[in-house]
Amino acid sequence: MARVPAYAALTSTSPLAPFAVERREPGPKDVEIDILFCGICHSDIHQVRDEWGGSIYPMVPGHEIVGRVRRVGTSVGKYSAGDLVGVGCMVDSCRSCDACARDLEQFCHQRCAFTYNGTEMDRATPTFGGYSTAVVVDEAFVLKVPESLDPAGAAPLLCAGITTFSPLKQWGCKPGDRVGVVGLGGLGHMAVKLASSMGAEVTMLSTSRSKQEDAKRLGAAHFALTSDEATFDRLAGHFELIIDTISAPHDYNRYLGMLRTEGTMVLLGAPPEPTPVSAFALLMGNRRLVGSLIGGIAETQEMLDYCGEHGIVSDVEIIRAEQINEAYERVLRGDVRYRFVIDVASLKGD
Repeated sequence: MARVPAYAALTSTSPLAPFAVERREPGPKDVEIDILFCGICHSDIHQVRDEWGGSIYPMVPGHEIVGRVRRVGTSVGKYSAGDLVGVGCMVDSCRSCDACARDLEQFCHQRCAFTYNGTEMDRATPTFGGYSTAVVVDEAFVLKVPESLDPAGAAPLLCAGITTFSPLKQWGCKPGDRVGVVGLGGLGHMAVKLASSMGAEVTMLSTSRSKQEDAKRLGAAHFALTSDEATFDRLAGHFELIIDTISAPHDYNRYLGMLRTEGTMVLLGAPPEPTPVSAFALLMGNRRLVGSLIGGIAETQEMLDYCGEHGIVSDVEIIRAEQINEAYERVLRGDVRYRFVIDVASLKGD
């Protein structure tokens, strides 16, 4: 066992503060990783503050991890010391159920082991995340990060990247498709980058005119202001695919009306209250309203390889560990473009 520096929440109301966690000695199939950068996801804030219920304390958040391999177990064949690697939202699963057999470990029937705020598959050993200097993970849940990518910008790909890549792939985004992206935040800016890289004609759908220039820079061909009622009439029946990244309450029916016949709207955000959906918003045009949750390990690796080939990373603001609490408040104010990433060296006092 080794004690490593970390930042943790001790209760749902206390600020995150310096902490130390125990990391196991690497077993035969384990990879020990020196963490370089860890992204701050909005779900970190939800779980630190127990807004979804069931939070476990002390909690070391972080599931957008990039680092370098320090050492590997005797049976590890995929990685060597010095490799640039990543860890996303999961660190294990049962590996035997139908979902795992289909490379959908995020839907493991035995419940996957999440990177933090959970337990290993033994249901006893707590998991601690990437707001720490090192982590030990089974090689099956370690991902190869292309060396061509900036490691700080690559960190959010482990959540925001796969969360947006997966539905674009599943619903067949292709050159010439009209794709609408609702909301330009951590997820939305990745959806714009990825969809435009796939050849889609992307329209940014936002309530804020201040996002227009950024949307264009990120790859959006068009911008539409959804605070203007005329937008919904002008774009009625326009899109093959809409990626909805908003977690605040909003009217799904208005956006469903923007879909073409047999179009699909994918929910990535999770508003706190149920949202009414009119049956006719779906029936009229055979429209689909679906959800999507990250991706399996194989698909996440595919996403990283794709981003390596196309030079895609997240737009990030790098912070020191002592700025985490301030960063949380800025995320809640929407004052980040578009992902905070912790320079983990600052946990060591560097």
